[in-house]
Amino acid sequence: MEINLIFKIAAVGILITILGQILKHSGREEHAFLISLAGLILVLTWILPYIYDLFVMIQDLFDL
Repeated sequence: MEINLIFKIAAVGILITILGQILKHSGREEHAFLISLAGLILVLTWILPYIYDLFVMIQDLFDL
């Protein structure tokens, strides 16, 4: 796993938290929820190839 990916995930987390707080305080809870959901989907799309590689590696390790 690259260190840049960890920094990207941290940056997205910080940005989503700040935007979510701003939107919640302005009374737009629905938008804050959608922003956090979009951030989660974005991070999952970045991590999904690594999860797939992990399962392939485990499968090869145990010869399944």
